[in-house]
Amino acid sequence: MEIKTKEKITWCPGCVNFLIKKAFEDAIEELISEGYKQEDFVMVTDIGCSGKIYDYVNISGINSLHGRTIPTMLGVKIGNPNLSVIGFAGDGGTYDEGIAHFIHACRYNEDTNLFVNNNQVFALTVGQATPTTEEGFKEKTRPEGVKMIPLNPLVLAIESEASFVARANALDIQGTKEIFKQAIKHKGFSFVDILQPCIKFHDTREYFKNNIYKINPLPKEQALKEAKKWNYELKGKIPVGIFFKEERDSFEDEYEVLMKLKNEGKGFWNLNK
Repeated sequence: MEIKTKEKITWCPGCVNFLIKKAFEDAIEELISEGYKQEDFVMVTDIGCSGKIYDYVNISGINSLHGRTIPTMLGVKIGNPNLSVIGFAGDGGTYDEGIAHFIHACRYNEDTNLFVNNNQVFALTVGQATPTTEEGFKEKTRPEGVKMIPLNPLVLAIESEASFVARANALDIQGTKEIFKQAIKHKGFSFVDILQPCIKFHDTREYFKNNIYKINPLPKEQALKEAKKWNYELKGKIPVGIFFKEERDSFEDEYEVLMKLKNEGKGFWNLNK
């Protein structure tokens, strides 16, 4: 079954979302070649530019509410713990409206995957600042410039006990694809913050090209130290890769009924069959 749909793509010409889509499609196709089934993938998306991927990749899914991607992901996973649940959301919906959901998903270690397209602005609503926007950035609602320091979601994820924390560079399709694959294979909550320049409202392509370096998974304290090296200000070098991962029981492991469903390959709708 074709992984691409025939829907007209409405991202801006040259949008970096095209690269993320390609990396994700390649990851899914390679996982299918390794034994995964296309029908076992489910995508949950937010509202915004990132959420449009829902129309362009041929897997089951739900186009959710703004900031509510994570609880919808958990609902799908509880309904059928045998599914590979993947969420796409933006930095606005995740780190602003959805920040409480994000923290608790890390705590719960639910076996889902959250991929955040982080362009450091609300792009669909024409460039307002988000929690990861750098200080001094000027936009229509803040003509004098952003006054707050940016939120560092990697530090927050590690401190909140996420079991897989990564940062991807959307300009590197191969590297992003490999991180996606590792995240999906990981048992537990996988969080990937994707650096995705918005060519219209926050074009950071040149800065990223000149300042990114790659890292491998580290022990927790070292991963935290590495995550703090770049705080989403547009200065300094940027570590990219898998910062931290560990194997431990997931949310589903704690509930007998969910383990029964998983072991029997069932969803709640056929629990008693």
